Amino acid sequence: MPVNPDTICVLANPGAGLASRDGSALTAAMAVFGPDVPLRRLTDGETFDHAVEQALADGYTTLVAAGGDGTVTAIAHALAGRDASLGILPLGTFNFVSRGLGLPEDPAAAARAILAGHPHRISVGAVNGQVFLNNVSIGLYPRILAEREAAYARYGRFRLLAYWTVLATLIRAQRAPRLTIETETGSRSLRTPLVFIARSAYQLDRFGLSAQDIISDDRFAVFVALRESRWHLIKLALHLATRRLAPGTDVELFSARKITIRTPRRRPKVAFDGEKRRMLAPLTFEIRDDALSIIIPDAADKTGA
Repeated sequence: MPVNPDTICVLANPGAGLASRDGSALTAAMAVFGPDVPLRRLTDGETFDHAVEQALADGYTTLVAAGGDGTVTAIAHALAGRDASLGILPLGTFNFVSRGLGLPEDPAAAARAILAGHPHRISVGAVNGQVFLNNVSIGLYPRILAEREAAYARYGRFRLLAYWTVLATLIRAQRAPRLTIETETGSRSLRTPLVFIARSAYQLDRFGLSAQDIISDDRFAVFVALRESRWHLIKLALHLATRRLAPGTDVELFSARKITIRTPRRRPKVAFDGEKRRMLAPLTFEIRDDALSIIIPDAADKTGA
């Protein structure tokens, strides 16, 4: 059954669709939804948790995230376990969540796909209680994000610039920390510059790794970088960019439903779905089964990866 526009409320960051290169995209998407669908931008100091609570209290049951993966994840976190559905208007740089669902990248086309789509419950990952839809990483990647944000602030948001910040961070990389990784099958201690824990088969495919069976089985796909020299890190980045990652050579790939990672730092930097935050160690990962209802497009509206 198509989504009823009367159930929809669109939530966005204050600048969504204004300062971006496609400044009219959000306006075009709202025109598709119709004049009775409200657009609510966060006010200063307001959180998406509060905005979601208010929208639910007002009777809306389809909350549409207008923004990038960070916005989508923030609203998904607030909606997890609720009897309401998440829709996505892609306004970010990479939009991995929406692309993984097969939604059109054009926000107006995505709005049409939401109206014609249907809700579907999915399992999500959580780290220390924080829901994520794509991935969580520790080690070098949070530093890459900080470098990327600084570059974006100076030069603007461009995908090529994002790739350059990866290389710049790797060149300055220091010695990898020693981590302890515990799963259902045991515990191990190792030095590694990067641990990447994924819930998105689409994003892993972008790295040249096949993990559809792992994700479909509601498990985490985990890869650990095997080498820590600067040259091997640069080679790893090149293999990531060209989708030529080699399990067993570049990374070790395994799966788990529950993971605990102990780090030498009390509050390590953690990156999740394009955002970063310091979290209290140890980091505890769990699968939340069927926790989120998300609007997925019908087959006729799906786009290729």
